[in-house]
Amino acid sequence: MITRFKATNFTVFTDIDITFSPGINIIIGKNGTGKTHLMKAIYAACSLIDKRVDRTFDQKLNGVFMPNSIGRLVHRSKGRNSGSITVYRRNEGEMKDRSISCSLTTLNKTEIKSNGWSEDTRSEAVFIPVKDMLANAPGFRSLFSRKELAYEEIYLDIIDKAFLPVARGKLTPERERLLGILNKAISGKVVEKNETFYLKNRAGELEFALLAEGSRKLGLLYRLIQNETLTRGSILFWDEPEANLNPHLSQTVVRILLELQKTGTQIFIATHDYILLKEFELAAKEENEILYHVLYHNENDVIKHISTPDRDSLSPNAIDETYARILDDEIQKGLKGL
Repeated sequence: MITRFKATNFTVFTDIDITFSPGINIIIGKNGTGKTHLMKAIYAACSLIDKRVDRTFDQKLNGVFMPNSIGRLVHRSKGRNSGSITVYRRNEGEMKDRSISCSLTTLNKTEIKSNGWSEDTRSEAVFIPVKDMLANAPGFRSLFSRKELAYEEIYLDIIDKAFLPVARGKLTPERERLLGILNKAISGKVVEKNETFYLKNRAGELEFALLAEGSRKLGLLYRLIQNETLTRGSILFWDEPEANLNPHLSQTVVRILLELQKTGTQIFIATHDYILLKEFELAAKEENEILYHVLYHNENDVIKHISTPDRDSLSPNAIDETYARILDDEIQKGLKGL
């Protein structure tokens, strides 16, 4: 599992060092504090563990962030500058971290150092972006390979993982339980034919392009569990699960994520949603390992962070502060008529 992320002069970060939970990591903060950048950088490192990925760390960073040049990932400053990131992980049963780092300069020079990063391990890293991609899957891979689409590589990666064949054999009790929860939520199961995904139920098969985007998100989870991409030892990154999702489905999403964590999946979520946070607070039990990370600008406009297992101690918390302000405004508005 990923244990730590350290960055100096990388994108929005000038100096940051974050330690993670092996279970669920919930990242909050205002826009521009680096939530997505944090997850993309770690994902780029994690994807290199997959033996099917024949890339170097700097190449994967370039594909995931898609800057004009790799040097653009160095934190903005006057004159020439350099930056670096290091991602740490630890295999089950090991006592020491493995690591991979990338140093880069504004002159587009890079240097990669690895300490046993991709040796002796099997792991799937999954990044679910804000925008649903399964409805756009037909023909996407061929257009992307011809460089006719200006999409970040995370979009191609998630389609590739969704296309992986369904695992054969009897379902494990854990997978059967998870698929049952999702089957009920989306009123069917997910099938794929000729690069097109369908929701299949008693009424027939409905193309994903005709489904609500929130249902597509749950359908993607169904597919990733169905083909065992999300399984013990996998790492899930999900950017804004609440986007285009009706609030009543937040409980289902949280229930699935807590179940995945219990079966050995490490999870990273970036969110702006009060309801999603509240559902985690209500559903979490003592055995669930949840760590909250707040990214914020300090008085010098530098990105800092606070990590805590206690949601009530999150500070600064722009989500709760906004809802408290709305409540105050509502009370004040009601008092005007008295």
